Amino acid sequence: MGMAALGNRLYTGESSYDFVGKRKLWFLIALACVAVSALLLVKPGLTFGIEFEGGSQFRVTGSTDQEAAREAVESVVPGAVPEVTQVGGNGVRVQTEAVSTAQLDEIRQSLAERTGVPLESVTSSTVGPSWGADVTNKALTALVIFFVLVSVIMALYFRTWTMALAAMAALVHDLAITAGVYALIGFEVTPATVIGFLTILGYSLYDTVVVFDKVRENTAEAFAKRNRTFAQAANLAVNQTVVRSVNTTVVALLPVAAILFIGDLLLGAGTLRDISLALFVGTLVGAYSSIFVATPLLVALRSREAGVRALDAEVREGARGTAPAGGATAAAAGGAA
Repeated sequence: MGMAALGNRLYTGESSYDFVGKRKLWFLIALACVAVSALLLVKPGLTFGIEFEGGSQFRVTGSTDQEAAREAVESVVPGAVPEVTQVGGNGVRVQTEAVSTAQLDEIRQSLAERTGVPLESVTSSTVGPSWGADVTNKALTALVIFFVLVSVIMALYFRTWTMALAAMAALVHDLAITAGVYALIGFEVTPATVIGFLTILGYSLYDTVVVFDKVRENTAEAFAKRNRTFAQAANLAVNQTVVRSVNTTVVALLPVAAILFIGDLLLGAGTLRDISLALFVGTLVGAYSSIFVATPLLVALRSREAGVRALDAEVREGARGTAPAGGATAAAAGGAA
């Protein structure tokens, strides 16, 4: 069965997967992933780039000899532990703790001599600790403002705080797991990473809003016609949008995977891996949370409301009342025969 045919069957209700009914399982998986991510953030923890921690950075163009670059720094600053990475196909980047102006010039000269490039091909820059702290504060402020604005807009758009709360929980889930993957792999957290985090949060939110729009439509119809429980209406909404979410995720992952795996691993474009890893992991996790976390959590939050409980009781009572009537008719027909 093709995706189009499966999508039509799910949309019309001919086929259905019980996403909402198995919400306890999805919650356990989500909590386990977040807990593991939290442990990874403690140990080994995130590796922050020079923009956040401060330090000195050197860029050598025309040579990819990483060992020579490392020896050049150690010859000027004994005991230093420089971080050397290849940038593109003809350069290396060297990051170390902040050094004095005199040492900066000496390291440039040493890098030029040991890697065999002109002095003009070696550039340097220094980021002070105060500037790095300022970048950190602004990044955290951006995340806080994002969450506050999204919460307000979601509450106003859907006219209920439960949808906003469920969407925020899904966003925290996505952010925590993506950060945990960063800690596990050891990639540097740079301003590009923060941009990637904000991007995936926006993508995840977009996917969640699409599902919630269908949930609102189906549940409004359920309240009007009294033909489905709240959970059944919400589960139908997830089934109706799951194929669209999968297709959108696959299309979004293709260019990101090309940047991450081909650009970084094959072409050596290391400067792109910070944002591409965040986008790749966040897009996958965002698709999962919009289907398996956001809507099931919404159902769990609203299942205690008086109106929802009354609807569920009425629908179940109607279902129980229909079955005996059918059985009595069948029995009467058998007796007449």
